[in-house]
Amino acid sequence: MQSRHLTFIAIGDTGIFLSAGTSVATAGPAGALIAYGLVALFVYGVVLTLGEMSSLLPVSGAFATFGGRFLGPSFEFCLGWSYFLQWAFSIPSELIAASVILNYWTQKLQAWQWSLIIIIPTFALQLINVKAYGETEYWLALIKVILITMFVIVGLIYDWGGVIGHPGPGLTNMHDGPFFGGFAGLAQSFAYAFYSFGGVELVALAAGESKDPHKSVPRAVKATFIRIVLFYLMTVLVIGLCVNHNDPSLLAAFNDSDVAASPVTTVFREAGFGAAVHVVNAVLLSAVLSATNSCFFASSRMLLSLANAGSAPKVLGWCTRRGVPVPALLVVLAVSCLTFFTTIWGEGIAFTWFTNLTGICALLTWISICIINIRFRLAFKAQGRELSDLPFRAPLFPLLPAVAILLGAMMFVAQGWAATQSGGNIATNVVAVYIGLVLFFGLLGGHMLYMKFNHYRGPIIIPLEACDFETGAVWPAGGGERMRKKEEQERENAVASGVDGKLGEAWRRLRS
Repeated sequence: MQSRHLTFIAIGDTGIFLSAGTSVATAGPAGALIAYGLVALFVYGVVLTLGEMSSLLPVSGAFATFGGRFLGPSFEFCLGWSYFLQWAFSIPSELIAASVILNYWTQKLQAWQWSLIIIIPTFALQLINVKAYGETEYWLALIKVILITMFVIVGLIYDWGGVIGHPGPGLTNMHDGPFFGGFAGLAQSFAYAFYSFGGVELVALAAGESKDPHKSVPRAVKATFIRIVLFYLMTVLVIGLCVNHNDPSLLAAFNDSDVAASPVTTVFREAGFGAAVHVVNAVLLSAVLSATNSCFFASSRMLLSLANAGSAPKVLGWCTRRGVPVPALLVVLAVSCLTFFTTIWGEGIAFTWFTNLTGICALLTWISICIINIRFRLAFKAQGRELSDLPFRAPLFPLLPAVAILLGAMMFVAQGWAATQSGGNIATNVVAVYIGLVLFFGLLGGHMLYMKFNHYRGPIIIPLEACDFETGAVWPAGGGERMRKKEEQERENAVASGVDGKLGEAWRRLRS
């Protein structure tokens, strides 16, 4: 994959289109904005630390492999399998979202029928090669970027009263229950925010199949800031301004299994762009297709990495000549058939359970990435390496990963407390929130016991001096400065020959 592919993989996502409405309905407009803001701060810290490691070590398996190198083999097993399940179980969630969007046009087909229509071509696309995935994601993400940009602009103009014949609400919705649900609603919104932010780490997973990762990964990491501000904070702000938290069009999956259309569609309709509703819904459908495509890529590549590391059956590590892990993709396809259970559980209930599972797994993965980054830096220093060897250096170490870990832990506890305050069966609510925790530590503890009973002689925690910085690195120790000098010389030669300059540099980046 090229730089532009990684950059747009870092930007595009579908969770915001559906779960943002649920957050506003749960916590109120101000509460939802604060929840997304806290998660955004946490996630951006995670992305910076992950970018630092992935730009130096663009290996298959990314942070799961980093867990094995800088913590221990059980952590690689745990992170790999939990991440695989996180994305494999996300496929039913995305297909449910697709059925919600398609039901806006017709309700003649059930959720499982829509799922078959969507999943077959998506699976076929994955069988081509990684370039096909990257190119598809690039164009689908571009469509989403255009839609969200239009949505923010139209939403703000409508709210300020700039649409003739459609007086905007102004700050009315912000004054009407800004913190609807109190702290419990705010804490409960964290799960929906985590679901929305899912996929920010895909850049690291795709780095192993990208061109010049020491350049492309840092660019994609920096693009994540644009994604956070435009895709999340501005979108949640506009929804909170334009749609009242009591509006039935918000995706209230937590108490209503009859899931309605996206709040993005609602805002366009309220602003008087009724004719554009079908176009908007079509774009939302493309966003869901993009997310389903990413689910197949992420889960199959992680399963491939696990097989290569000996943590999964070897047959799952087989690839075609084009690098396509067909056995791993077939396993992902089988797991995704869980979507058929939505016809039994009801779309709203299934959506909530899958959201909780993937949200908590994502949170635990992100916290683990920050812990790994601390060990990464400590091992880097212990082995006498210079920080100038890092293609990209995350700022504020060790404060950045430490604060990210603290924020993640606080939000994790807050969700558990919110589950006890939401009414209904408290035990069921707590299990629904922490089901991912049981999965995560079950995998970690189970693998440790397996190693003990199989007389594993290696260390449970890898010593700092033994951490591997060589295998799969973009350059050997001390090679960073030499590479930068070489690239600088190439740029100077290009300028001297009259084919570069700022315009030439911009053109070269666009082509890449």
